[in-house]
Amino acid sequence: MNFLAHIFLSGDNDRIKIGNFMGDGIRGKDYQKFHADIQIGVLLHREIDSFTDFHEIFRTSKHRLVPKFNHFSGIIVDMFYDYFLAKNWQLFSDIPLKEFSHNFYEILKKHENELNDKTRNMMPYMIKYDWLYNYQDIEELERILGQMDQRFGKNANMKAAVADLKKHHTLFEDEFFIFFNELRQFTKDKKQQIITDFSIEE
Repeated sequence: MNFLAHIFLSGDNDRIKIGNFMGDGIRGKDYQKFHADIQIGVLLHREIDSFTDFHEIFRTSKHRLVPKFNHFSGIIVDMFYDYFLAKNWQLFSDIPLKEFSHNFYEILKKHENELNDKTRNMMPYMIKYDWLYNYQDIEELERILGQMDQRFGKNANMKAAVADLKKHHTLFEDEFFIFFNELRQFTKDKKQQIITDFSIEE
């Protein structure tokens, strides 16, 4: 899953949200340098990623793209699923997406001194272009994938995957709903387990 899903699945604790959001940029045991709640968020991020990578429905979505996009297919489906989460946001949250997004930007600003360098450097662009809110727009998704192509190199061509999204839109969306409902329950249970285990360790 991508940024919006990780933040949403974190619950109401601001630092758990931050840790879950930063998870990709924190390697090994480096998470132990951060506040305890951020550590919980990082560990939750890793559990979500493992659940996602091995889930049959996610793999079905990914394999539909493999012939064209090879090892970039998982990244693309992460983006597709965030698009569907944003597009159907009102089914998952009583807080409007615009409000949710801007609340998270304020959390980042408030805790800026606790962020890793990667997140601190990315934050101004995320806020300026309102990434979380704009995930619901296919044209914006296409633009973001195009920017990612520049980072990974011209062979990635992830921007072209938007044509596949449009062609198989209903199929991808149905798979998202099945997967995400299972992920929500998994994350709820796993978060409580991590918090409990963390308290015992301390």
